[in-house]
Amino acid sequence: MTVTPFELFASSIRLDQGGGIHAAGRHTDPGQDGWQLTAFQAKTDDDVHADHWEIHPEAERVVSCLIGKIRLHLRPQEPGEQEDEEIEIRLTAGRAAIVPRGRWHRIRLDIPSVVMTVTLPRGSRLEKLADQPELMSSG
Repeated sequence: MTVTPFELFASSIRLDQGGGIHAAGRHTDPGQDGWQLTAFQAKTDDDVHADHWEIHPEAERVVSCLIGKIRLHLRPQEPGEQEDEEIEIRLTAGRAAIVPRGRWHRIRLDIPSVVMTVTLPRGSRLEKLADQPELMSSG
């Protein structure tokens, strides 16, 4: 097998359950087997779609800050949590958090950052933050 370098920030890496690793375009086929690792440079909140909630119902997700400072927001879901009380987790360079399966989340930047995520892409969905007006003022 020939070893060929690729541009990490322009690719996604698929980690097959059978042990194979494949570099592909930025957006891979969610029907494919395996986990997806994505690393990217984020200069503004637009780069992390901070105006959207995201959910991965079929797997947990690792969100890590490789360089910079980011905030991971989790939508309330536990009994007794107020609808407008997001949970905020601050991640600095070298820190990561595991988002539970089926938990709505979003990322915001404190400064330009390099972010890496790992999840199963199947079933992932986005929901515009504007669809949740009670949460807009807290972000």
